[in-house]
Amino acid sequence: MKTAILHYSAPPEIGGVEAVIHAHAFQFAEAGLPLTIIAGRGDSSALPRSVAFRCVAEIDTMNPEIAAATAELNRGNIPDSFESLVDRLTEQLRPLLKPFDHLVVHNVLTKHFNLPLTAALFRLMDEGTIAHTVAWCHDLTWSSPNSRNKVYESFPWNLLKTVHKHVTYVAISQQRKNEIVQTFGLPPQDIPVIHNGVDPAVLLNFSEVGAALIDRLNLWADELILIMPVRVTSAKNIEYAMQVLAALKTMNKRVRLVLTGPPDPHDSSSMEYYQSLLELRKSLDVEHEMCFVFESGPQPGSGYLIDQRVVADLYHMADIMFMPSHREGFGMSILEAGLLGLPVFATSVPAVQDLDITKSFIFSLDTPPQQLAEQILNWTKDNPEYLLRARVRQGYTWKAIFEQDLLPLLTDSRD
Repeated sequence: MKTAILHYSAPPEIGGVEAVIHAHAFQFAEAGLPLTIIAGRGDSSALPRSVAFRCVAEIDTMNPEIAAATAELNRGNIPDSFESLVDRLTEQLRPLLKPFDHLVVHNVLTKHFNLPLTAALFRLMDEGTIAHTVAWCHDLTWSSPNSRNKVYESFPWNLLKTVHKHVTYVAISQQRKNEIVQTFGLPPQDIPVIHNGVDPAVLLNFSEVGAALIDRLNLWADELILIMPVRVTSAKNIEYAMQVLAALKTMNKRVRLVLTGPPDPHDSSSMEYYQSLLELRKSLDVEHEMCFVFESGPQPGSGYLIDQRVVADLYHMADIMFMPSHREGFGMSILEAGLLGLPVFATSVPAVQDLDITKSFIFSLDTPPQQLAEQILNWTKDNPEYLLRARVRQGYTWKAIFEQDLLPLLTDSRD
């Protein structure tokens, strides 16, 4: 599958569309898929090494000839240079675009900023040089109150509302989808909505080691993530936590419990306790849901240790800090969770008492695991911050959008 992305400009130019192109380029690179960016401005140094960059000066809206033509077109006049510009762009783009299975075009088929380029792309689609085009519609001139007065019902302005049979039109929001339906007269079911995304590794400031661990555990797919930032000791009551986890699983919740600390390899009782937990995990059928970081290193097997920086990364991924301890000298994790704004479900350890924490999430060890699981589930239903967080984590990272939405668009019989 060979794909090209085309826009007026590309990174390192700053803009909303350029940011989307930058994010998509990194996803192609991470997936090991070939990609070429074609633009009038940009630089390969701002893109992943595996992504090729091709510059065509007349694609740039600020190119002097294009800018002069656009100024005339905005007044309703077709400049004398229009056809020669279309010819020049067609000849330059034909050999560039011919090898690709898919061309993703950002805004050029819906905005008036370079109509010679729009006309050239229509020629190349008509003649079959471009096999499949994805029109990524961030904005539409015909539905914009600010630019609607710059287009007219005749050629070439009407290209911006002309359906082409080899084009898949993509909207970045439901609102833009409605505008595409109204502008092009397309059936709503033919227009996929693919939102913009976020880069959690940047936004949450993950360390390189932490990001790799989170990817190995694939925490992105989970609805609910509980963290126990403790060592493997019987005082932490990990078996109770696993019973709560098993109960949540029976409630059809895609849940994970991440325990960050190791057993003490020099203490036979600690290792025996750890082995008993592995057996309990299997008997409770939570081998996927219960994650011991100790066994989650780059190489299969146990013995993986992480520092506090990576623990902090896991805190940022979690929805709940879970502390069902039998006993604690204080309970430092309560402070850490509090500073990060992470909800706490805990027994009445000293930190809870000394800090006078609200009783909302404080439970007794006499609470049956099923009952506590129901309380946790009810909390998730009533917490809008959690609901948004989980939804973004599962479906609105750039990786999720790339895998769930973009790649399926680029799969056809030619691949």
